[in-house]
Amino acid sequence: MSNALARSTGPALVRALEPADWAVRELPDSWLDRARPRGLRNLWELALRLVTRRPRPVRLPEGMPGRERLPGYLLQEFHQLPNGNFSKTMTGAYAVGFDRVMLGVLVEARALMAERLADCARVLDVGAGAGHVAAALRRRGVPDVWALEPSPYLLQQAARETPGLTCVQAVIEESGLPDGHFDGAAACFVFHEMPREAADRALAELRRIVRPGGRLVIVEPSAQQARETLLAMWRRHGWRGAYFRLLARGAFEPFLDEWHDRDHAAWLGQHGFRVEEDRDCMPWRMLTAVAGGPRLLR
Repeated sequence: MSNALARSTGPALVRALEPADWAVRELPDSWLDRARPRGLRNLWELALRLVTRRPRPVRLPEGMPGRERLPGYLLQEFHQLPNGNFSKTMTGAYAVGFDRVMLGVLVEARALMAERLADCARVLDVGAGAGHVAAALRRRGVPDVWALEPSPYLLQQAARETPGLTCVQAVIEESGLPDGHFDGAAACFVFHEMPREAADRALAELRRIVRPGGRLVIVEPSAQQARETLLAMWRRHGWRGAYFRLLARGAFEPFLDEWHDRDHAAWLGQHGFRVEEDRDCMPWRMLTAVAGGPRLLR
């Protein structure tokens, strides 16, 4: 990390970047990682979650990096994942299983995101998860890719999948990153998992850290699968339409309707981004926007 970057980011980001090799950093076991045959209580709790599909609060292990900085909306079990994204066991399985559940359609979406950002020198992967978008950006030739992710377990997956990333453990609404530091940013399946107020702050933060003329590419679920009937989805898209309709309504997504209710072009415009492209490729939708002039920086 350069001295100039260290001066501009402040101590919080310096600490986040200091343990540079997230791939080998020791992380504490969660209750789920300790759920072995002798741990009958943990096994019972895991079985109950899988059978009832009732989302519960996550339990953060002692000594987990960044646990005191996590907002409340992350402390629940999205998608009925036992302990959410805060265990070695579940994040390892989720890194592979998510694409399988999505029938591989997001591979195309990530490649398209990377294509839109291919001329950028430095790109931020927002809510990087296991680093699949970051990997697509690197394959496309983006030289400097940053992965921002609040879960240290997912961040470790990203660091292991794509060596050479700059990894930052943070939420995007409080990134601590420097003004105008990025030529572009990508956010894949992030905003629909945030409450409205957090999404507003996240977009304002993105406008601050993406330079004027920089590009923001957002991929989120298509509203079709949430709003159309099962029969209508079958008629329009065949068995895949019906499958994604059932998936969209079966998964625990507490903020999904808030996302779909937004006027996204107006929302982006209010925060200083101009929409260039709005593409619905059910089951995903892509918005590409360009950051406005310097007057919009706070």
